[in-house]
Amino acid sequence: MALPHLDDYFPDWKRREEKAEAMIPIIGKLYRKNVVTYCYGRALYNQSVTDIMRTHRFVRQVAKNELSEDESYPLLCALSELDLGPSHIDVGKLTVKYMELQENGHAVPSEYEYAANECSEVIGRHIKPLSKPQDIVLYGFGRIGRLLTRLLIEKTGGGDQLRLRAIVVRPGNDGDLEKRASLLRRDSVHGAFKGTIRVDNENQCIIANGNVIRMIYSDSPSEIDYTQYGIEDAVVIDNTGAWRDEPGLRQHLEARGIDRVIVTAPGKDGVPNIVSGINSHLLSHNDKILSAASCTTNAIVPILKAVNDEFEIAHGHMETVHAYTPDQNLLDNYHKKNRRGRGAPLNLVITETGASNAVANLLPELEGKLTGNAIRVPTPDVSLAILNLRLEKSTNKQSFNDYIRDTALDSALQRQIDFVETPEIVSSDFIGNRHACIVDGEATIVDDGKRVVLYVWYDNEFGYCCQVIRVVQKWAGISYPLIPGDVAKTGFG
Repeated sequence: MALPHLDDYFPDWKRREEKAEAMIPIIGKLYRKNVVTYCYGRALYNQSVTDIMRTHRFVRQVAKNELSEDESYPLLCALSELDLGPSHIDVGKLTVKYMELQENGHAVPSEYEYAANECSEVIGRHIKPLSKPQDIVLYGFGRIGRLLTRLLIEKTGGGDQLRLRAIVVRPGNDGDLEKRASLLRRDSVHGAFKGTIRVDNENQCIIANGNVIRMIYSDSPSEIDYTQYGIEDAVVIDNTGAWRDEPGLRQHLEARGIDRVIVTAPGKDGVPNIVSGINSHLLSHNDKILSAASCTTNAIVPILKAVNDEFEIAHGHMETVHAYTPDQNLLDNYHKKNRRGRGAPLNLVITETGASNAVANLLPELEGKLTGNAIRVPTPDVSLAILNLRLEKSTNKQSFNDYIRDTALDSALQRQIDFVETPEIVSSDFIGNRHACIVDGEATIVDDGKRVVLYVWYDNEFGYCCQVIRVVQKWAGISYPLIPGDVAKTGFG
């Protein structure tokens, strides 16, 4: 597509804006049929007009092609005319493939014929993602719990997948339900909840975008009878961090109505750590207790795997510059761990991290090759992992960044790894990023061909929660055909 003349920029914008506006009802209609649309791995559903336009702009910048709404809209219309069954469809990639056919002088079918051919495996294939919705219970309602709530509500789709049925918290005072609903409605870091929230005090429920969520007050996981609320064979996502070993987490399985439990913290004493895109393919319904590992482990393991697969890591050191967490104190006070008692908004705090040890468990080929440490810093969200690596194979900055860009755009790790290359990016720009990590290509250092320093951003709250949900989806048995091809079938949006 030729660039517009200077006088044409505004009309060009308005035309593309009109196309993006027209996409929204089509995307929504497909989503309610469990047909989930993407543009180079970025979700198109539940997005605003400008969100859709920014996604197209991202593709033009990173994938270095001329994809615009003018090209993707006709193909999206063609998809809407097909009798599609549940699937994940990357409209951006399909459109670029169609554009390449046109550019190469091939006999080009119509958009409808092309879409029908590419989607032939799911046309008329109306198999629900699950035979019945998977009940989900959140145990805890802090920073991670509330973001998981937002994601589960967003991903309700046609109602045939994960269904958040209840949230368990400690007994509160009068007005507790209203306060918790307010914390879900407004967030100082992540902004307002997208939708409507009602409080039903009589039934002790929060109703968010039509999802009825029971608030259960309890001090003990094992004493709750979930079946009295109609909850059966549920997966508990324990986001309290109170228990990380099997005896502690097994308390959840003693409750009626609970089938499995996953904790949003590193597992201890043999509890398996699962990172989506890395070892989530090993999940079995027979597994009863899992960990979703830590946010830092989720951030560094995918990129370390990608680098090791291509260049082979000889050894390295990881330094995590981590946003402060609710575990720390606002002002100096007692803390059982060294240094963490000092005021979090006022200090850089050196502390330990178990992420380097977790890497060896998930990527045994790197055992003994990595060391690690962490610094807590006075920002509320988004962290940075600095990976100082020695490689066995030589490379240069351009070749290295090109490989990471290709991995981010078109590999089985595209849900986990994102890539940016701009000199003006800072931490707050990554709030709400759904990837496990984002490689800052501009900051990459390659010295003497074999020494590489990577700067890897990650939203340690929202990006991590996306990884947790991907693990739970996989564990529940939710699987979609991916179009085009079978790239990234290990991940979900």
